Amino acid sequence: MGVNRPAAPAAVLAVDAGNSKTDVALIAADGAVLGAGRSGGFQPPRDGVEAAVDVLGRAVAEAAEAAGLPPLRAGSPYAGQVAACLSNADFPVEERRLADAIGARGWGAATLVRNDTFAILRAGLPGAAAPRGVAVVCGAGINCVGMLPDGRTARFPAVGTISGDWGGGGGLAEEALWWAARAEDGRGGPTELAAALPARFGLGSMGELIEALHLGSLGRRRLHELVPVLFAVAAAGDPVASAIVERQADEVVALASVALGRLGLLAEEVPVLLGGSVLTAGHPQLNGRIVAGLAQRAPRARVSVVSAPPVLGAGLLGLDALGSPPEAHGKLRAHFG
Repeated sequence: MGVNRPAAPAAVLAVDAGNSKTDVALIAADGAVLGAGRSGGFQPPRDGVEAAVDVLGRAVAEAAEAAGLPPLRAGSPYAGQVAACLSNADFPVEERRLADAIGARGWGAATLVRNDTFAILRAGLPGAAAPRGVAVVCGAGINCVGMLPDGRTARFPAVGTISGDWGGGGGLAEEALWWAARAEDGRGGPTELAAALPARFGLGSMGELIEALHLGSLGRRRLHELVPVLFAVAAAGDPVASAIVERQADEVVALASVALGRLGLLAEEVPVLLGGSVLTAGHPQLNGRIVAGLAQRAPRARVSVVSAPPVLGAGLLGLDALGSPPEAHGKLRAHFG
């Protein structure tokens, strides 16, 4: 039996908000997508909570317009349940603050906020059954969550170096730059990265690239463009680049193994889902080492890459919260292919 909510045009307002973009979908009770919207990145630590929620609001307004809904009025929410999976919601206190801020906008009769890694976990698990598995996301940053049907979770703070994290697109780019700079000036051994990284931006040396980044003529937001270069140099056999890729794989294995262990799943047949731009790119050296490493630590784990958009996972979590029937889950999943 579903959970009662005040009448609204949609059953679920699904939100997936990452550092670089926000996706929103309004979903009917039967799982049909009524409208979708997109806006920019969600970064409350940089922009403040209210300004970051304003970014969500632009995608919500676009989705409502696509669904043909009238302007929002007090007491008339767009949906019975908001299910928001958000980057930078790393601690329960942050989830509560963001849920309060989103709830105050009146978009839904009830609001559920989770870290965006939960969207990957839910999107990669079939059916309408309660989630059971582990997901590792490696995009701009890196994070991991695990969940059991009884609601128990395994989580990590995932706020950078201070919480023991390493890798993700930003971390990989900085590590590649570190080794390339030292190769060029003689403090480190040789690596093809010293030529390949500046060449990506039409520059002739690491010195030129370092100067451009330092003086701001090349924005640091473009560092993510160096990640494919790193993987290409590694695939060509460069030992330094290969070592960076292998370390990233080992970090993914460590996160997944610890989460599985916390939930008592190391010896069980259980899905381990990989998401985020670094892992979904399908680099054989990276993903192959992850599969091999997990085969040693959790031999019955089933590793797969989640290619479905994370907003699907947010929508499924919303349908879960409403107690929607399996047919609704299936229809929503079919919409996203």
